Amino acid sequence: MQSIKLVVIAGLLGLSAAQAFAEDTMGTMTMMKAGQVTAITPDGHMGTMMPDAKMSAEMMKMAKPVKHCMMMMTDAKGKAYMIDTSTKKAQAECEKMAM
Repeated sequence: MQSIKLVVIAGLLGLSAAQAFAEDTMGTMTMMKAGQVTAITPDGHMGTMMPDAKMSAEMMKMAKPVKHCMMMMTDAKGKAYMIDTSTKKAQAECEKMAM
């Protein structure tokens, strides 16, 4: 009986520690790797891939360079939005967040 209690307590502590580590990693962003493609859907899902050379060349025909800092966010229902960062104040906030 005592060993069962110890196993349950250890399991609960492990779950709470895992949740704490997961919350610490939320909000951290990393730079994209060279050649990596990231997709963001309107419902907030994201995915990345490393295309082969042929597919990458095809995608580059459609690509345009990013000229300024861009911000995305999701609402309470998970729908994705792009934030207008065309003003100097918005650019400053975007760059501050990206650092």
